[in-house]
Amino acid sequence: MPVALITGASRGLGRATARALADRGWSLVVDARGESDLTDAVRELPDVVAVAGDIASPGHRADLAAAVSRFGPLDLLVNNASSLGPSPLAPLRAYDLGALRHVYETNVIAPLALIQLLAEPLGEASGAIINVSSDAAVEAYQGWGGYGSSKAALDQITNVLTAEESGLRCYAFDPDDMRTDMHQRAFPGEDISDRPEPESVVPVLLRLIDERPPSGRYQAADLTIPSPAEVTS
Repeated sequence: MPVALITGASRGLGRATARALADRGWSLVVDARGESDLTDAVRELPDVVAVAGDIASPGHRADLAAAVSRFGPLDLLVNNASSLGPSPLAPLRAYDLGALRHVYETNVIAPLALIQLLAEPLGEASGAIINVSSDAAVEAYQGWGGYGSSKAALDQITNVLTAEESGLRCYAFDPDDMRTDMHQRAFPGEDISDRPEPESVVPVLLRLIDERPPSGRYQAADLTIPSPAEVTS
């Protein structure tokens, strides 16, 4: 059975992706900060190892790598866990630098650290890395300077990995707006019920996983995966 590690799997896109892959028979290692939420999220899933903790902690990342080692080669790493930063969103001139450091530790340093730890099992499986991005990485939105710049950095890490890791598929995946707890924190007190549920994005993400197009940045709303003939022509 293929093996995936999904971070931030207790809610939102991470939880929806874990459920979809479990339905396909994948073995999973999943994490989230909240132990009770994570336990609830995977309660009915078969063949899953849940490791609660903060992805910004080196010790927790080591625990995840140890859990992966029980399975062997790693087919897929989904770096989904993210920190929004302060809520309400703060303009850059007033952004607390301690909070910004934590955003970067979670959204940039932690995903790269996991990639470094798991490079060997990923290479054994000719695996794929999906770094969950955002339109805030490429667009300038007021208040989104901390989160957006961290996702821009993650996009560039994905770009360089593409150049350096020819044996892996490396994707920056922008799922577009979704109805998630994080998105609600970005707009406190506002009605975000018009945003689609994370489950609506999963079919596009599964297509990315199944078809393994060339490494690069893909946006859910306009994802176009070239056919094999287009890739080789």
